[in-house]
Amino acid sequence: MQYRAAVIQTRTTSDAESSVAQALRSIRVAAKAGASLITLPETVAFIGPEETKVSSAESIDGPTFQKFRALAAELGIHLLVGSLAERSLDPSRPYNTSVLYGPSGETLAVYRKIHLFDVDLRPNGPRLMESERTLPGESVAVVKTELGTIGLTICYDIRFPELFGELTLRGAEIICVPAAFTVPTGRDHWEPLLRARAIENQCYVVAPAQWGQHWEHRRSYGRSMIVDPWGVTIAQCPDGESIAYADIDLEHLHTIRRRMPCGRHRKVRRVDLRSTLSCES
Repeated sequence: MQYRAAVIQTRTTSDAESSVAQALRSIRVAAKAGASLITLPETVAFIGPEETKVSSAESIDGPTFQKFRALAAELGIHLLVGSLAERSLDPSRPYNTSVLYGPSGETLAVYRKIHLFDVDLRPNGPRLMESERTLPGESVAVVKTELGTIGLTICYDIRFPELFGELTLRGAEIICVPAAFTVPTGRDHWEPLLRARAIENQCYVVAPAQWGQHWEHRRSYGRSMIVDPWGVTIAQCPDGESIAYADIDLEHLHTIRRRMPCGRHRKVRRVDLRSTLSCES
């Protein structure tokens, strides 16, 4: 089975209305180009002051989610909304939530980011403490679709191979990594990490990313890409707002897994994700 996938690279700002409108236009462009799986980056509606993000969080059936859901149904595509701020029971900390919609507009999977980005990259980069304004999720998300079995992650999750191993154990053939990588970490780590996760798990890694200056205190690296199960980068966005395409070939994936059966050789079969979460403290 083969089909076309697209990674959309955006430059989201604090103007949520404009950012969402641009994302919706890019989805239409990708669908017109023949993409069946279209993916958007992390925080696709808003990047700006954290207090504004918190106040603009909405429920999973809120108006911004519904705009993307409706467009997936209109175009008959599988659409990954990389992430939006989803209201939680903690009024000061929404979830960072990714949703995969199907071609009828149905919700196929919901994933709330598990690993939160708490780092201080000063003096050459920002101080970002995601856990101060975001509630972590606790559950993995894998769903069988007509395009293959898809696993969901978000950004900083890429540094935790045990999560990707768990997704693969649950059948994932394509793993999505919507992101907003900082420039210092992106320049040195983005592509090596994506390729490593693809090689380790013999899966496609589809990674739409934010790019450019979002506001005074935030800039993202970009270079959205798609990596095949052999670890080859088969599509990559240049700097700037753009779209990259690649063919997903599940027979190619199954051939690699058959010839080099790493999955059967795996000794550690399950991961306690609660232990993973405790490592953040």
